[in-house]
Amino acid sequence: MKSSNSRPSRLGRNPFVHELKLTMCEMLAIGLMSVTVFPVRLLLVSFLMLLAWPFAFAASLGRSEFDIEPQSWWRRLIDICLRGIMRAMWFCGGFHWIKVKGERAPPSEVPILTVAPHSAYFDAIPVTMTMCSIVTKLESMRVPVWGTLISYIRPVLVFRSDQDSRKKTVEEIKRRAQSGGEWPQIMIFPEGTCTNRSGLILFKAGAFIPGLPVQPVVLRYPNKLDTVTWTWQGPGAFKILWLTLCQPHNPMEIEYLPVYTPSNEEKENPSLFANNVRRLMAKALQVPLTDLSFEDREISLSRGPLHIYNYSSLLEFNLLVCRLRLRAQTTEKDLEEQARRARKLQGNKLSLEDFAQFINLPVTDTLTQVHSFFDQDGEGQIDVRHYVIALSTVHRPSESMRTLKLAFKMYVGEESNAVQEDDLAVILEIMLGVKDVELSALFLSLDRPDTEKITYDELSHFIEQHPYFIQDYLDFKDHPRRFCFGRPLSCNIQNNKED
Repeated sequence: MKSSNSRPSRLGRNPFVHELKLTMCEMLAIGLMSVTVFPVRLLLVSFLMLLAWPFAFAASLGRSEFDIEPQSWWRRLIDICLRGIMRAMWFCGGFHWIKVKGERAPPSEVPILTVAPHSAYFDAIPVTMTMCSIVTKLESMRVPVWGTLISYIRPVLVFRSDQDSRKKTVEEIKRRAQSGGEWPQIMIFPEGTCTNRSGLILFKAGAFIPGLPVQPVVLRYPNKLDTVTWTWQGPGAFKILWLTLCQPHNPMEIEYLPVYTPSNEEKENPSLFANNVRRLMAKALQVPLTDLSFEDREISLSRGPLHIYNYSSLLEFNLLVCRLRLRAQTTEKDLEEQARRARKLQGNKLSLEDFAQFINLPVTDTLTQVHSFFDQDGEGQIDVRHYVIALSTVHRPSESMRTLKLAFKMYVGEESNAVQEDDLAVILEIMLGVKDVELSALFLSLDRPDTEKITYDELSHFIEQHPYFIQDYLDFKDHPRRFCFGRPLSCNIQNNKED
């Protein structure tokens, strides 16, 4: 199979982690600012936000949420006042000079602005400067004061409780984008989550499905001490607010890149459209493309005694099962049932057709790629237990002990509840994403004569007693476990992410 040239071959710094390390001088400076400047700034920012609320509330009264009407003179006046109040609020927060490069295209020419990287709640600055609409979850509207300000800019709402929410959101974006400039521009952060700006993660296709021209917008925070980044693992929201308001000045740059008009091929393939715009924006930012998506964050941030050690191979597998809708549709009951059926096979290997029947799916290119992931000998046969372990790992990455228990159920013999050393090595290779696991240190530590087998209870108790089990008792090569034997990990991945 051809190697994909649209996906980076290596994963760099984890984009969902932000480590903030302060020097002694920086801590002393923050301590001084905390008792002098911080209280004043916090008071002014709070006052200005409260001041903006009645303006936004008044302008939203009696306004249709589904149709656009000509803006009256008093609403235009309120819009000017709101922009001024919000700019004053950011100024009081330390964003004194915001450098803007390029020119924003008018709504009649470009209905959608794609903004990246999304790394902080301070990314709201370009929204308040332009009063563009945004895509946001319904829960944001219930936040006191801030929810009213969001309502003013006519957001596209995402209803997470509605199973058809994604489809309805895309339809609403298309409806507004095709209005010929009547609706305000929609400012979309296509990454779908906050990262640490170390690279651009994969873009969601929503902004690109209409197939209309978009204007890429890149954000930069060229500050020496990064106090603004708010992502999944790192400083919390209040700590970021406190540290940022303690900085003498917070620089920010907004750059409007040239309008990107999609080709006919890109109009037919939103994923290709999104990827090409992502490459253009990464080049402008001078950052790499990162082979992760919003859906991959749980895998890259897995925790627990047997957390994923090298997640690159499991991310490749996760991409394929997501294409097949297997991860979203798999329940705990489904995993238990698949494990029960896999145990009955007693290690007998399955062909592609048998594997398709096992998971009740037709044979497709994507399913063939999943099957080949576990065809280590290149004979067209796989041990389906390996697939079930990998699926359980990506389905619940922070619940490794449950996956381990499930694996034991598939490997234990009829007359014993223990697994062989070699089988345990394979189980751990898949769960940790590494290869050539050596368990001699573990089995030598077991104070009993039979050192070739171990039960789940024994291993679970041993792990509880040794918090650094992976580091102290496992020896392995810190390389991704290559499911597609003897070939690069990306050998099974095609360019198109939509199956």
